[in-house]
Amino acid sequence: MAPFEFATPRSLQEAIGLLDPEDPDIRPVGGGTAVMLMMKAGVLRPTRLVSLRGIEPEYAQVRPGPNGELHIGGLTRLATLEHSSLVKEGWPVLARTLRTLSNVRVRNVATLGGNLGHADPHMDMPPVLTALGARVTVTGPQGERTFPVEALCTGYYETVLARNELISKVIVPPQANRPAAYMKVTTRAAHDWPALGVAVVLDMQGARIAKASVIVGAATDKPTRLTAAEAVLQGASVDDATLRRAGEAGAEELDIVGDPHGSASYKKHLLRVYLGRAVRIALEASGRKDHA
Repeated sequence: MAPFEFATPRSLQEAIGLLDPEDPDIRPVGGGTAVMLMMKAGVLRPTRLVSLRGIEPEYAQVRPGPNGELHIGGLTRLATLEHSSLVKEGWPVLARTLRTLSNVRVRNVATLGGNLGHADPHMDMPPVLTALGARVTVTGPQGERTFPVEALCTGYYETVLARNELISKVIVPPQANRPAAYMKVTTRAAHDWPALGVAVVLDMQGARIAKASVIVGAATDKPTRLTAAEAVLQGASVDDATLRRAGEAGAEELDIVGDPHGSASYKKHLLRVYLGRAVRIALEASGRKDHA
């Protein structure tokens, strides 16, 4: 391993100043789980790593926002989110998702900002946060900008972030009484990389779905919204025929990419089945009994 500089700034602004928008070999490090794997594989040979562990503690806090939103600092550990009573009570879909995300050792060190910024399409949090309508705030030399999590990833390991920008906060709208679920299909252990991930958030009007947000992960080069499936679900009652049509619509609209976790045809089959299951689990988790 080639030698490199390890910088330990004491503030977010100092950390940003140590990054270089033109140099891909200078990287920020939160928990370091992804960076260390890339270095071991030889795909990353940094000249400088900028540790974010010593910056202001406000960037590692979980707190309620003024409008009932959830404000999560970019350096918040995934384990902190998992065990937060605020998250469990107000955003149970996040708490449930985190329990099967990687393993305890990783969750104890990995940060939410790093999880999102890494832009691996197999990550569990981006589809769920996108389905919930979350926004991300990034900070750079020119100040802050905020945009939907849905707009963050542009492709495999690619984002809209400049190399001298950092994710400083994630803002999640209230889940309120919206049924929500994340279905993760793995080929081995439950905490393994998914062959497919499906996140569903529903706005109900009586026994009908007024609006559906359906996001799939691990099937394309980034988390992808299934607009055709959403259109099938909108205004419909929840029955086998509707869920079957939604699954078919989702599978047909998506140009699925095969990988070591499953072929494209296998993932299409999973999507046809698990989209409907995700809707039913969302309704069951919310305590609703008005589905056939």
